[in-house]
Amino acid sequence: MMNIQENIVNKVAQSGLVTFDPASLYPAGERVLYDIKDNLFMGLMLREKDFREFIKEHDWLQYQDKYVAVTCSADAIVPTWAYMLLANKLATIAKKVVFGDLNTLETVLFEEAINTMDLEKFSDQRVVIKGCGDIAVPESAYVSLTFKLTPVVKSILYGEPCSTVPVYKRKELV
Repeated sequence: MMNIQENIVNKVAQSGLVTFDPASLYPAGERVLYDIKDNLFMGLMLREKDFREFIKEHDWLQYQDKYVAVTCSADAIVPTWAYMLLANKLATIAKKVVFGDLNTLETVLFEEAINTMDLEKFSDQRVVIKGCGDIAVPESAYVSLTFKLTPVVKSILYGEPCSTVPVYKRKELV
């Protein structure tokens, strides 16, 4: 009787594909949203004197080493200087401050990580960009990765090595 194990071939392992998980770019650290709506007078407007007093008195250390998204979810006109004051106060405390919601924050964090990637290891490779995992990766990261990798790789596939969707294949010059 023949041992069935001898006939099993791992075609994925032999494919020469390089798998890249965008979640590996995820910077560790807590994300927080600072919503300036809580500083609005009657939920409508920001008063400079009151806001400056708040900036002085607020416990900013709660944002120590965190990634902070600054926004206003209320339908109010917030002067640009208010966001600037927040950014200034958080500049020496938080790891990063962005204007926008938490999705914007993730987009910026992934974009920064992608821009610092060493592309040398992907040169002339067939790359599979993993599509799912425990960490949510914004679509913007997949767009940036594809844009960044296209000039250097042979091909880009999306998904898992056993089940991929072709995204790009370099045309070979004869």
